[in-house]
Amino acid sequence: MADPTPESPEAPFEVELTEYLAHLGVERGLSEHTLAAYRRDLRRYARFLASRGRTGFDQVVEEDVASYVEAVRTGADGGHPLSPTSTSRAVVAVRGWHRFSRLEGHTDTDPAAAVRPPGTTKRLPKAIAVEEVDKLLAGASMAEGVLGLRDRALVEVLYGTGARISEAVGLAVDDVDIDVQHPSLRLFGKGRKERIVPVGRFAVEALEAYLVRSRPVLAQSGRGNSAVFLNQRGNPLSRQSAWAVLQAAAERGGVAGHISPHTLRHSYATHLLAGGADVRVVQELLGHASVTTTQIYTMVTPDTLREVYAASHPRARG
Repeated sequence: MADPTPESPEAPFEVELTEYLAHLGVERGLSEHTLAAYRRDLRRYARFLASRGRTGFDQVVEEDVASYVEAVRTGADGGHPLSPTSTSRAVVAVRGWHRFSRLEGHTDTDPAAAVRPPGTTKRLPKAIAVEEVDKLLAGASMAEGVLGLRDRALVEVLYGTGARISEAVGLAVDDVDIDVQHPSLRLFGKGRKERIVPVGRFAVEALEAYLVRSRPVLAQSGRGNSAVFLNQRGNPLSRQSAWAVLQAAAERGGVAGHISPHTLRHSYATHLLAGGADVRVVQELLGHASVTTTQIYTMVTPDTLREVYAASHPRARG
């Protein structure tokens, strides 16, 4: 999106917006992807405020913020209606901007402090069975030539470490430590927060095969870089290309349903907990700032409840 001109709707708030986004990027260390989402949400908010005649934060009241939340939820402001999850993200962005503006002395009030996002229905994360993971890995190996080794290694890393897709494609050769007794990867999560995660034997073997037999071939087409996962031009594999790798592997392997990098992350956490891992250990492995985020994986389905009840309660067995 081009920078606003003095005539553009969000222009009255552009100075404050630029300052806040700079704070998020420099002080908070948010990724470009997250910053783009904040920029998109907050420019929509600035246009909404301008349409209500507001030209500064000192004029904004709580009713303005609450009306904006309803507007983005329904599309009443002329924009695309947001899902409950996206609406919650927009509310977080607005609350953060107002809080920052008050702390910086742009205004004495915080009209967003009491505004909450609309309630959302908690859904269990989608996970696939171990057998489906095996099919996905088999499908990844079916890619032609050196790409089969790369795709297999990528899927093994995603499922074997629970890495986010941005962490996997951002992995550098120096972050891989697998030629030791306790192999591990160094991942950089949200806000460039670093964590070390252990790597299992299958992922180690897939990475070794790729790094020795495939990556050098792919690297010949590039100008030299440190990324572990490369495309056919020898450049770092993009997030979009990594998604495409998974979707193609799922199709070749006969895995039904929508498969995404987060599917493997969810499966990683779900299978760890099902195997007896402590939720706080899984929290550290996933890089969650709060255990509350991890605890969603401990929720059980109605089918599981019925199975446990039928197998365990003395009055349930016939």
